[in-house]
Amino acid sequence: MTAKVVKLAEPAEPTIARVLDEFLAEQRARLRPQALRRYADVIHLLRGHLDGYAYESLSKREAALFERRFNAEGAEHREFCELFGPEKIPENVGGFLGYFMIRKVSAGPDLLRAAGTVTRKLASWLTAKGYITQEAAGDAAERGTAAARDLPRADRAARILYEDAERLDIDVTSLDEQSYFEFDHFTIARVEPGRLWFEVWDSGEASELSPIQVPKAATALLLPGWSISCAVARVRRTWRLLEVANVYPI
Repeated sequence: MTAKVVKLAEPAEPTIARVLDEFLAEQRARLRPQALRRYADVIHLLRGHLDGYAYESLSKREAALFERRFNAEGAEHREFCELFGPEKIPENVGGFLGYFMIRKVSAGPDLLRAAGTVTRKLASWLTAKGYITQEAAGDAAERGTAAARDLPRADRAARILYEDAERLDIDVTSLDEQSYFEFDHFTIARVEPGRLWFEVWDSGEASELSPIQVPKAATALLLPGWSISCAVARVRRTWRLLEVANVYPI
């Protein structure tokens, strides 16, 4: 009986790290120093996201390669971007823009906007170079365009909601179970000036939480489908946001 031979995955050629360096090298020839620094900042953050989180979507064969080389010592050690090719970038753009840039990076509006712009430019460049398909690039570019528009809006909305929640002085231990939703991610179902409706689930069925009073400046920025990480309490018959953290537009 002949034993089955399983061929192990091998490092890609070129790797993500090499391709990102190539991208920045080409931008250096056309961008002004300030713009180039912004591009470099975003690419550095993208690489950090890929190295830290992209392994979670690997196949078993790819995961075996990653674990073997990531856990190796000395010259044999490799990070994610030093093992896999640029085709892995588009599938991880959503996590980079929709989670990493919001939750893990202390970024101002300019950097948030740049994250979307640079991601879109990178997707177009990867296609032109033949590194990824047009279909994959289209999805990444669409996410980049939306992020450049929505991430700064979400950041401003989060700051407004946080400051509004901080002004409330509520002892949550005094609230009954029906008047308090613990900290979680809530999806916005509807938006009106000064009011939000959240989609909530109870016993497997979706419903809308009664209007939540928030500043009109925040509702001018928020859109249905976005989510907010917060707690919600009913205060004197009015639902309000408590412990606001982040707004996620993607």
